[in-house]
Amino acid sequence: MKKIAFIGLGTMGFPMAGHLSKAGFSVCIYNRTQQKTARWLEEYVGFSAPTPAAAVEKADIVFTCVGNDESLQEVLLGDSGGFNGASQGTLFVDHTTVSAKVSRELAKEASRHKMAYMDAPVSGGQQGAEGGSLTVMVGGEEADFQQATPIISHYASKVSLLGPVGSGQLCKMANQICVAGVIESLAEGLFFARQAGLDPNQVIEVISKGAAQSWQMENRYQTMLAGEYNHGFAVDWMCKDLAIVLEEAHRNGSDLPATKMISEFYREVQLMGGGQWDTSSLLARLENAENEVSS
Repeated sequence: MKKIAFIGLGTMGFPMAGHLSKAGFSVCIYNRTQQKTARWLEEYVGFSAPTPAAAVEKADIVFTCVGNDESLQEVLLGDSGGFNGASQGTLFVDHTTVSAKVSRELAKEASRHKMAYMDAPVSGGQQGAEGGSLTVMVGGEEADFQQATPIISHYASKVSLLGPVGSGQLCKMANQICVAGVIESLAEGLFFARQAGLDPNQVIEVISKGAAQSWQMENRYQTMLAGEYNHGFAVDWMCKDLAIVLEEAHRNGSDLPATKMISEFYREVQLMGGGQWDTSSLLARLENAENEVSS
């Protein structure tokens, strides 16, 4: 049984590391917030370490799931970083959504230490992480992918190798482009139905059986109509992800007019105080705008 280090116990990492513990792996965790470390150890069997370097000392595979480019570099580089504490041959699997550029740079640094690296961002949100049904998009070498997939499968229902390091992040960018567009369309459809005097619940009952159906429609329309926006993936994180998308689009010459517009809509939600609301809160933006017009 392989020894595992898991760095980052946020909304996603906490249950993901928990699945590995329940599967019987020896799991050593590191998290910057000690309260989360203590809570994880109350719920699951495992160990903790005071630094990323200490967490990875005996690990065969290291999983990271942190916030952004900077936080990933922080836990992997430097004297207390994971690269400094791991042995040659260790495989690093990063589940953070970051830029493809940073993934490639970290892969080069891992190679310099004679270690392996894969970028493996996930989709499915808190619900998918808790239910073990995430989709994982991987960039890396085939041999490393084959080594990691049986372990990743304890919290994922779909794991796909897209190409060399960076490919997973590029696929995640395409994912976020699609997700943002679907949520905005759903928000506009619900808003329109209400404004038109229709029962939006009845509207969804009808159109969800046709071409308009989507995961967001099935899983979020009721909470959107209720004004409940506490379902995990925060607006602040989507703003970060779409900024990465637009930077990469500028680099590769992709014109993404709808994504640019929706990115601004999410920034408006932030200005409303909704940075920690989940991404379905685009409906709240439309309602807020209507209230301002009415007043």
